[in-house]
Amino acid sequence: MFNGIIKNTGQLDFIFSKKNNCFIQIRSNLKFQKGEIGSSVSCSGVCLTLEGFERNKIKFYLSKETVSKSNFRYLKKGDFINIEKSLKYGSRISGHMIQGHVDTTSQISDIKQVGKSWYINFKLSSKYKKYIVEKGSIGINGVSLTISKIFKNGFQIVVIPKTLELTNLIYLKKNDFVNIEFDILGKYINNFIK
Repeated sequence: MFNGIIKNTGQLDFIFSKKNNCFIQIRSNLKFQKGEIGSSVSCSGVCLTLEGFERNKIKFYLSKETVSKSNFRYLKKGDFINIEKSLKYGSRISGHMIQGHVDTTSQISDIKQVGKSWYINFKLSSKYKKYIVEKGSIGINGVSLTISKIFKNGFQIVVIPKTLELTNLIYLKKNDFVNIEFDILGKYINNFIK
């Protein structure tokens, strides 16, 4: 479980993909200990298991399902990844509860800068509209954000300067794909009502 308050990024250093297997290596200043091997790490919103690490390089395995459901299928060496270790009981929780179970990807339709903030519009298939509400929470590349507006074919978020500084959202441009995780409470309520 994560909270989407990203303070660390890493750079994709190596991708190996063969048949239904994919391995990645990320260069990051985030420190890990031996006992953390096998633990969950959010990589741009995708919950991955730490396979190993060596100095500033951390290694993960991605299943075929993970690759098909996330924007990892579009990433290339040198791209930046948001990294968050799983939460510890007793620690302060900001953001909102994020599982790292990506629901879909979304394409950016527009980015506008207003002052130092970015207003980013995303396309969203109508089948997912039931999971979003204005001023509700959403995970984008693992970052806990608030939906500012809902449109017929998508939604908008506003990203403040500190979030841009600390995350890979600063590198986003029109037509890029991001990982989307809808608020878990909304998904459970929707399923219960059905």
